[in-house]
Amino acid sequence: MPTEAAIEAAEEVGLDLVEVSPNADPPVCKIVDYGKLKYQEQKKKAEAKKKQKIVEIKEIKMRPNIDVHDYEVKTKAMHRFFEAGDKVKVTLRFRGREMAHQDRGMDIMNRVKEDFGDVAKVEFEPKLEGRLMVMVMAPR
Repeated sequence: MPTEAAIEAAEEVGLDLVEVSPNADPPVCKIVDYGKLKYQEQKKKAEAKKKQKIVEIKEIKMRPNIDVHDYEVKTKAMHRFFEAGDKVKVTLRFRGREMAHQDRGMDIMNRVKEDFGDVAKVEFEPKLEGRLMVMVMAPR
């Protein structure tokens, strides 16, 4: 249909002529209420934005000579983070002469890996960065 005829048809009904796909041959247009169309698109965008989950990285800090109860408290917090769908960055800080016992730190990191093997997967293996040993885990 010619453009002029389409515009006249839209005016007769009291609506707007909106181009749906300009790249098509010939271009496709619809006779709709433009304000209502814009409002519906805005609602769809808001709904999509509301449904998406932003993944945060939570950090758990430990020391090489961590006690049993302290370790249990930290793992309980990690379970909460994984249930919420967040990633967890496990940081082990060495101070002073603890640097001589890096194997203890690696043992703790391996223990964390084993404890959370069914709940989470390791994204970044434990590695030493200066005085920090860092590992990142993500929920399965």
